[in-house]
Amino acid sequence: MTDHQGTMRSIRLEQQGSVENLKMVTEDIPSVQRGEVLVKVKASSLNYRDLAMLKDQYPGVVHDNLVPLSDGAGEIVAVGEGVRRFQVGDRVAGNFTREWFGGKRPSYTEPYGSHSDGWLTEYKVLNPELLVSIPSHLSFEQAAALPCAAVTAWSSLHGPSPLSAGDTVLTLGSGGVSVFTLQLAKWMGINVISTTSSDEKAEKLKQLGADEVINYNKTPNWGEVAKELTGGRGVNRVVEVVGPATIHQSLKAIAPGNEISLIGVLSQTGDKIDYFDLFGTASTRTIGVGSRDDFEAMNALIEDKGLTPVIDSVFPFEQAAEAYEYLESQKFFGKIVITHE
Repeated sequence: MTDHQGTMRSIRLEQQGSVENLKMVTEDIPSVQRGEVLVKVKASSLNYRDLAMLKDQYPGVVHDNLVPLSDGAGEIVAVGEGVRRFQVGDRVAGNFTREWFGGKRPSYTEPYGSHSDGWLTEYKVLNPELLVSIPSHLSFEQAAALPCAAVTAWSSLHGPSPLSAGDTVLTLGSGGVSVFTLQLAKWMGINVISTTSSDEKAEKLKQLGADEVINYNKTPNWGEVAKELTGGRGVNRVVEVVGPATIHQSLKAIAPGNEISLIGVLSQTGDKIDYFDLFGTASTRTIGVGSRDDFEAMNALIEDKGLTPVIDSVFPFEQAAEAYEYLESQKFFGKIVITHE
C-alpha cells in the first residue's frame, strides 16, 4: 500500500440555488483503510440530475455541502489491506449507486452527489466493490461519461423484455442517454428513430447511425410520424427522457403492448395523462440507471465493438460552474465532461 499524504482540491455545493454556491475547497487526501482503495480522479461528467440538484429542482433528497456529480473515472493509486478486486494502476469508474450489484433494484439506493460525496474532487476513497474496470481504449474523459447515461441507456434496451435485432427504438433529443441509446442500439442490430430540435443535430444523429430523424420543432406530431415510419405498427420501445411535455407523443409512437422506458423529468409541465391514455396501449418501466452487473456487461460490448462515447465539451476543473451553465443552455450534443488533470 502506498500512502498518499498532502492536500487535494474538491468542489462542494454548499446549498442548492445557483452556481455561486459551488465552492472550491482544499482538503486532506483521505487515507485508505482495510478493504478500501484510493482513486486519483481524472475526470467527471455532468447529468441533468446534477443541474436539478444545483437549482433546487431535484425531487429526491439532497444534503448540503456535498461534493457533487455521480459520474467519475480515475486510477487507483493506493489499496488497503485485504483488497483483491483491484490493484494500484488499475483504471476504474464508479457505479452510479452504492448498493446495487446485480439482480432487481434494491428498495433503497444511494446515488453519489446527493446522499454522499460525489466525484468532483481530485481523490476519492471507496470500497472496491463499488468500482468497475473501464474499457481499455477509452480515455478517462470518455470513461467518466459512462456511469449514469450509458448504463441508463443499456438498461432501457434490456430489462425484463430486452429488445432484439430488428426491433425499433425511439430516442428523444441528443443528450447523453439518448445518444448512448442510439450507439448501443445500432451495435445490437436495433433500428433507431430519433427526434431532435435542429437540422444540424439531425445530421449528427444520422452520422451516428440513426435510421430516421424527426425534427420535432417542424413536426409537432412526431409520435404519429414515428409510428408511420414503422409501417403503422409502432415502435417497440420509447426511451422517454423528457416527461410530461412529450409523453403523449410517446404514447402515439409505441406499438400496443410494448414499453415506454421512463428516464427523467427534463420538463415539469405538459398535459396530464388520463388512466385511459395508458389502458390497452403500452407498459411503462421506470429506469433507475442500473447495477454493477449491468455496467460490466455494457463495458464488455463497448470493449468488443470499440464504441466511443460522444463528448461535446471538456471543461477544466476550475471551470466546473461554466460546465453547469453550458448544461443548462441545452446546446450540447452528447456528454459534458470535466477534466481533473
